[in-house]
Amino acid sequence: MAAGITEPADGPGNRPAAPDGDASGRDETGQDEAGLRRQRHGWYFYDFACSVYSTSVITVFLGPYLTEVAKAAADDDGYVHPLGIPLRAGSVYAYSVSASLVLAVVLMPLAGAWADRTGRKKPLLAVSAYTGAGATAAMFLLDGDRYLLGAFLLIVANASLAVSMVLYNAYLPEIAGPAERDAVSSRGWAFGYTSGALVLVLNLILYGGHERFGLSESEAVRICLASAGLWWGAFTLIPLRRLRDRRIPASERPAALSGPRQLLAVLKDMRRHPLTLSFLLAYLVYNDGIQTVISQASVYGKEELGLGQTTLIVAVLLVQVLAVAGALGMGRLARTYGARRTVLASLAVWTLILAAGYLLPARAPAWFFALAAAIGLVLGGSQALSRSLFSHLVPRGKEAEYFAAYELSDRGLSWLGPLVFGLAFQITGSYRDAILSLVVFFALGFVLLARVPMARAVAAAGNPVPDRI
Repeated sequence: MAAGITEPADGPGNRPAAPDGDASGRDETGQDEAGLRRQRHGWYFYDFACSVYSTSVITVFLGPYLTEVAKAAADDDGYVHPLGIPLRAGSVYAYSVSASLVLAVVLMPLAGAWADRTGRKKPLLAVSAYTGAGATAAMFLLDGDRYLLGAFLLIVANASLAVSMVLYNAYLPEIAGPAERDAVSSRGWAFGYTSGALVLVLNLILYGGHERFGLSESEAVRICLASAGLWWGAFTLIPLRRLRDRRIPASERPAALSGPRQLLAVLKDMRRHPLTLSFLLAYLVYNDGIQTVISQASVYGKEELGLGQTTLIVAVLLVQVLAVAGALGMGRLARTYGARRTVLASLAVWTLILAAGYLLPARAPAWFFALAAAIGLVLGGSQALSRSLFSHLVPRGKEAEYFAAYELSDRGLSWLGPLVFGLAFQITGSYRDAILSLVVFFALGFVLLARVPMARAVAAAGNPVPDRI
């Protein structure tokens, strides 16, 4: 399923160090090399399981379909009235995504704190994954004018995915030693992009030929949505069988707090690690730029470049396919040049991509595909290496709590980029100027990341410093 994605040979410096200096290759849970390799393979498959939701559901099918369902329920003025509140039918999807992020902001710190207190991440991973997968599979029921059901399922699925990713990411420091985290993180992203591309191809075959299969367009879309949930649930069984937890005695567990108080407690604790906060700030800035490019690329392609829906979907597929090679390739570069230098180089490439996008001729699909290829080659690696870099900056025993803050910056605070994009378009009336305005996120993120002394930051967090970082 993910051809060419193989485990590197373990060698000196690649094994997690045993706490007592034992060279047996066992970690603090008593896992030997074979056990750790088994856990890593299981960990990769959660990305393989859940990435189809982001690709097929969020990126391609659900937004347009839920908008059409809401329009079917709208009055003559184009409004729906949930709880008596008038909303334009076209805004239902956007409001639902926003509501899911608000819910995720409350749930992620709670889940992270509970996992770190008890050492039991796997039960919460199971609950959040199957809640999200179940909600996604239930999207098969979105026919007629059931927009409220669609909004509810979207909110549940999106928030569940965010919580599950906190727990998933928190396993990284436990299953990979400092010298191998870049490769392990990159491999996880590659597994995810592989599944996203594979399922999207199958979805497009079904959607494009729905009449030949005796299906209406609505039925084809609902099958595509539901199949993502079934895929998510089926492949989640692999990490749940292979990952292991480190349980913490009840006498050593800190007191529980409410969601907002827990988030404040994590941020307060982070103040004791200012270099970790400095990295998180840099990541927040440049990742906001990355997420905005991804979310606005289809708008730019349609409105400014005059490209059709088929061209845009093929471009999404191209990004998915090349992101596999990009994630693995940047992981290899990190072995030679260090993860931070590789990420910095990718931010320079992102800036060139925006400049090229500004100059793209209208109604020229070939050039748009070339741009999509460039995005694919840096997208996965930028995100994978950022995750592995952050894993070095997390104090031991607080992995889930800190990754909750990391996911929050990834999902809950990625609003500034779209705001800048929208304001630039409102002021200039040009999508080209709007896309160029995003350069500031990559330039500022580059400067902030370059200023973080990574080796000193890793040591300050109490972690061993890799030879290259």
